[in-house]
Amino acid sequence: MNVMREEDIVTGGSMSVEEATDRAADLMSRYGHLQGVSLIEPMVHEEFNGKITMTSSFGTEAAALLALVAEVDANLPIIFLDTRKLFGETHKYRETLVDQLGLTNIKIMRPDEEKLKADDPNGMLFASDVAKCCYLRKVEPLQRALTGYDAWLTGRKRFHGGERDALPAIETAGTRIKINPLAGYARGDIDDIFEHRALPRHPLEAEGFLSIGCMPCTDRVDPNSTDVRAGRWAGQDKTECGIHYII
Repeated sequence: MNVMREEDIVTGGSMSVEEATDRAADLMSRYGHLQGVSLIEPMVHEEFNGKITMTSSFGTEAAALLALVAEVDANLPIIFLDTRKLFGETHKYRETLVDQLGLTNIKIMRPDEEKLKADDPNGMLFASDVAKCCYLRKVEPLQRALTGYDAWLTGRKRFHGGERDALPAIETAGTRIKINPLAGYARGDIDDIFEHRALPRHPLEAEGFLSIGCMPCTDRVDPNSTDVRAGRWAGQDKTECGIHYII
């Protein structure tokens, strides 16, 4: 387990926006019909070998994609954003999954301490400016962590709804390519991965947390709810933390 330092961050290798757009279109034409391991394998070993990473929240559904990635390359760099506001159970769950799946290259990225001291000295910014809090604790750290990578794997799925309804398997993210191997998976498909691979569930799922982020902005949800992300920023006009807007 590594805490990512400035010297650990890969440098160079970014495409221009135009190059990324053309590359995404080409990849979509050749691989857009694939999903799961069938999509992950060529992205990791052929198209972006050494220039691809993955982000994981180690939340309720995270083990599904982590398990598939582990089958392809257990040493793939996996970026974990430690916002300093996560549930303790999430940290323990991360350790459990890392051990069970044999993951060997977890990069823990944390907020810039000086920026936190300047803009969130008492740790309560989430109560007054949730967007800025997400930026300081998630977006900016991920921007640094992605430096040098041309592509990244995400666990987003269309059944999450909202802005994810029409999520493609491969998309452009500014100067990078974003790969969504589980985009077309249904909720039942995710459950099947857990069952067939005997994956442990996040300990907070049994307590009603269907999607888990930072403690202050995560609530319990009716287990029968069709909106698994209803507990994220509940009651606010916000559905995404902002990391998927990074360009």
